[in-house]
Amino acid sequence: MRSFLDGRNLVTIILMQVVCLDLEGVLVPEIWIAFAEETGVHELKRTTRDEPDYEVLMQYRLDILDKNGFTLTEIQEVIGTLNPFPGAFEFVETIRENYELIILSDTFKEFAGPLMKKLGYPTLFCHELVVDENNKIKAIQLRLADHKRKSVQYLQKLNFEVIASGDSYNDIGMLKTADYCTLFNPPSSLVSEYPDMPIVSDYQQLHSFIQKTAS
Repeated sequence: MRSFLDGRNLVTIILMQVVCLDLEGVLVPEIWIAFAEETGVHELKRTTRDEPDYEVLMQYRLDILDKNGFTLTEIQEVIGTLNPFPGAFEFVETIRENYELIILSDTFKEFAGPLMKKLGYPTLFCHELVVDENNKIKAIQLRLADHKRKSVQYLQKLNFEVIASGDSYNDIGMLKTADYCTLFNPPSSLVSEYPDMPIVSDYQQLHSFIQKTAS
């Protein structure tokens, strides 16, 4: 809902709402943590909950992959064993019945396919990988720097009202830009740094938060 003055009259517009959610940590397990546990390379457990600079984090990961000789296929095999969090599919299905839903993630197209299938193929905006002839990941190809925040801005320019939820440092730009936002089961460091940001801890609470924005 947005209001503006038209001459002396206050005009209120009811806007279509779009829900923007992070993927890992909100709907599905952290891919890199799962791969770290499978391979025993625990340095790969570092995520966007720990490192605010996403590009620094990805270079750290790429260096470890190169050092250990891991291939894209090995990561994809682990991803294929993962399932969405309990209740995530049903939550996504319910949200899509009443709102437009976009997953804004810093994952990669080459990673996300099996998980999107298990979630019923919601719309996903993410990045891509640069892979060499030996199936080794050599670099990342960002769809757009700071794409979560910018996606929200562009949706707002199209007169959508954006409701956003995420759990990590790389979600903060998206959350602060959205018309309504909430952290989803965040780490204590984020709670301390952003004490005024609402928090939910499960899908029932998140659904209730989304519903309240329409009231």
